Amino acid sequence: MEKTLRVINSLESEGIIGRYAIGGAIGLLFYAEPAITYDLDIFCYLPQSGTIIDLGPLYKRLAELGYKATPGEHINVENIPVQFLPPTTNLVQEALDNSVKKSFEDVSTRVFQYEHLLAIMAETGRAKDKARIALALESAQPDKSKLEDILRRHNLLDKWSKMTI
Repeated sequence: MEKTLRVINSLESEGIIGRYAIGGAIGLLFYAEPAITYDLDIFCYLPQSGTIIDLGPLYKRLAELGYKATPGEHINVENIPVQFLPPTTNLVQEALDNSVKKSFEDVSTRVFQYEHLLAIMAETGRAKDKARIALALESAQPDKSKLEDILRRHNLLDKWSKMTI
């Protein structure tokens, strides 16, 4: 994982991607018990022309570094499937903008805050997210006022209630 993060950090340094942060189940690892996942979700700002996001420079640079796209939406970087995702909702953009610095081994990275990770799972509303929320809350408590503020501002209080029944 540290090799993968070094590559991603270099992509950001080179300007191939903008600010990035780890989200998804791997993001949860920084706060709570592990959840089963097989990929690394990297939320990042990507070059954009109007409403069209251009993945070309990212894929080209990764190919130059010896990494090839795999079938589906992932690129295998140092044997870890990575999905590069733009922020598609206001909540995800807020999570990316407010991500926090963390370290994995000796590599600096950014990760969504715990409360944002939980709110995003509520927003997504998948069955696996409901299970992940339950597991996460068993192992680590969020800042309740921060979580409630995020849920309220993004109109997710009802969804949260349904996800945590």
